[in-house]
Amino acid sequence: MNQLSEQNTDVRTDRRENGAARQVFLFSGHMIDAADRTQPRFPPDKEPLAKAAIETVLDQLGAGANDVAISSAACGGDLLFVESCVQRGVCVEIYLPFVEEEFLQKSVNFAGDRWREKFLWVKERVRDWHIMPHELAPLRSGEDAFANVNLWMFDRAAAYGSRNIRFICLWDRKAGDGPGGTKHLHDAVEQGAGKACVLDTTKLW
Repeated sequence: MNQLSEQNTDVRTDRRENGAARQVFLFSGHMIDAADRTQPRFPPDKEPLAKAAIETVLDQLGAGANDVAISSAACGGDLLFVESCVQRGVCVEIYLPFVEEEFLQKSVNFAGDRWREKFLWVKERVRDWHIMPHELAPLRSGEDAFANVNLWMFDRAAAYGSRNIRFICLWDRKAGDGPGGTKHLHDAVEQGAGKACVLDTTKLW
C-alpha cells in the first residue's frame, strides 16, 4: 500500500471510530449512452433530469459534512452524484476498478471531453481515491473487475455500519450489459439489509 493509501485508511478509520459517518451514501448508476448504443438507457439530453433527481434525494436525506459518499467515477450517474456530494461538503471516497487511464478509456472518454473535464474536476477536489489493482489482489480467472469493485464499495460502506447505508441508484431496474452494473450492487445492498433509493429512469424520462 502506498503512502496516500495509508493516509486514506487512517481517515476512514478515524471516521468509523469517532462515529462521524451519520449516513453512508453508496451510489451506482448508468453511464451516459455511447453514440452507437442501440437501446437508449441514459441519453445525453437527460443529464439535467438525472442531476436534479440526485440533488433532490440528497437534499431529502440532509446530506452534509457528517456523511460519507462512496462511488466510482464513470461518466453519467457517478460523476453527477459525486459533484453533488462535493458541493454539499460530504466526505467522498472514490473506487476505481482499473488504473486511471484505463478507467478513463473504458468509462469516461467515450462520452466526450466534457465528461473527462468533470472527472478532472472531481479529481482536484476529492482526496480519497482507491484503485483496485493497487489495493486488492489480482483478479482470479473468471472474475470481473466491475463486479468486484461493486462488492469492494459495498464492503467499505458496510464497515461504517450497515444500518447507516443509503444506497442511491440511477437505474432502469434492468440487468446491465455485462457483469457488475447497478443491478448487481442493488441486489448486494438488499441482501445486506441496507436501504435503497431507486431513481427509476423509466419514470424520470
